[in-house]
Formats: sequence, structure tokens, C-alpha cells
Amino acid sequence: MSAKIDLRRLPPLNALKGFEATTRRQSVREAADELCVTHPAVSHQIQLLENDLGVALFSREGRSIVPTPEGKLFYSFVRKALDMLIEGSETLRRSQAERPLRVQTYVTASIRWLAPRLPLFLAAHPDVRLMLSTCAAEWDFDESLGDVGLIYSPVPPGPGYHWLPLFDYSLFPVCTPAVRARLPEHPEPRDLQSLPLIVIYSETRNWDIWFESANLNFVPDSRVVVDTLAIALQMALDGTGVALVNGPFAEQELADGRLVRPMSHQVRCPGGWGLICRQDLRDSPRVRVFMDWFASTVATAATA
Repeated sequence: MSAKIDLRRLPPLNALKGFEATTRRQSVREAADELCVTHPAVSHQIQLLENDLGVALFSREGRSIVPTPEGKLFYSFVRKALDMLIEGSETLRRSQAERPLRVQTYVTASIRWLAPRLPLFLAAHPDVRLMLSTCAAEWDFDESLGDVGLIYSPVPPGPGYHWLPLFDYSLFPVCTPAVRARLPEHPEPRDLQSLPLIVIYSETRNWDIWFESANLNFVPDSRVVVDTLAIALQMALDGTGVALVNGPFAEQELADGRLVRPMSHQVRCPGGWGLICRQDLRDSPRVRVFMDWFASTVATAATA
């Protein structure tokens, strides 16, 4: 185990930048311009170092400032230390840039919303590599699986997370036109109870919520239980029954008429879908560009 560093013996670290630039340029004013600070700020940094070290680091020769022998000696250590810090920082930055941005979401959100949009994102940002991970039933964001998550959250996440809302969690039924033809011309929610209703076992309450909002009990004549909305939607497309959608995951099928909404009744649930990341990652360039791009994509689709 490494020995503990006595941090009290370190010089004022922020002042090292002013000292290094002044020594290299032999000009306080040029050092200030390089560091984008004021001339007095650099002079103050040098004075802090000299007071801390107990030696003069510069002397005047006419109108020029030159390092003293002690200043030259100290500069060799400072330059080596700063070069090593830069090398270490760049090594980490390169490793992060080379590591894929991990995106976590659910199977249905991945297949029916995120994956179709990823080629457009990658075309716009060829320098970003992505790794998409999915889970079938776990709703919480798992930092071990993703740097960013596309998830449903009934309430905004805690202060340790950055949350970007995308769209509502609204429940509405969908089926094929052939299944819709088995209903009355102007169907009401109770009429759905005569059809096979496809239930997702991890979301068993959704049909209850939908029927309760119409002052009905959930008592269908028959039902099929599956484990993901993706399967429920495929079965609905196959004419097996009616699926209950909880987000924008059947847009294409509704647009081209393969699926229809048998009635307009829908339920707006608490919370919504959004992108999530740890608060300390929100300003990571890769995370920021990913979240900004998808927020813009959703906004553009909403106004189209």
C-alpha cells in the first residue's frame, strides 16, 4: 500500500500554471495573456509560491524578468509534474473516447423506438460508438449496464441523476382492422371485454387501470399473457387480440394502417419516458451530444 501523501507540503497548485508560463515566456504579461487572466493575477500567483517556498523565483534584469537559480531548479520539477499530469489525463480521455457509450433500455423501447433512430444518430456523430443493452422487466436505471438510460419513471429521479423527459406514459389499445371489425360501429371500453386482451405479466395493472378509468372492472372473456410489449404488439399484428400500448411504440403500424385504435379512450399515467444519466456524467461530451440529439429528434417529431 502506498504511503500517505502529506498534502500540507504541496505548494499552491493553481499558482503553478502562472509560474510555468512566466518562466517559459520570461514575461508576466505574456503569461497572463496565454492563461487568459490578468497581469496582477499571475503576479499574485508567483508571490504565493515565493511566500510558500521561502525563496525568490524571479529577478529583474532591466525590463525583463528572469528565473533565479532556485526558480530554474523548481521549474524543472514543475514542468515534469505538469507533463505527467497531462499525459495521464490524455490517457484517460483517450480510453473514454474509445469506450462505447453504453445505453440501457427495455426490449420494447429498444426494438420499436430507439434502435430505428440509432443509424441517424451514428451518421450525424461518427466519432461516437454505442453499446445498447436491454432488460425485459427491470424498470430502474442500472448504472452497471448503462451510462445513459431510456426508461419510464413514475416520478423524476433523485438529485444524483440528470433527467430529460421525452414523452408521456399513456395507455391506449391497438389491434388489427380485422379485430376491430368484430366490435360495434361505435365501440365503448366495455366492448373490449369480448375480445382476447393481451396482457404483459410485468404490467398486469395496466389493463386494470385502463378499465377502471372507464368505471369498469377488468373481466375479459379470454386473455394471453406475454413478457414484453414487443411480443404483445407482434401478436396484435398477427390478429391474436388487443394490445395495450404505453408509449410511442406502435407509431409506424398505426400510420400505415396495420394497427388501429379501436376507440379513442386512453389513460395518462403519472411520470413518463425519458433519458437518464448520473448527474456527474451530464456534461460528458458523448453523453451530452446523445441526449441533446434525441431530445431534438423527439421535439421535431412532435411538431411534424
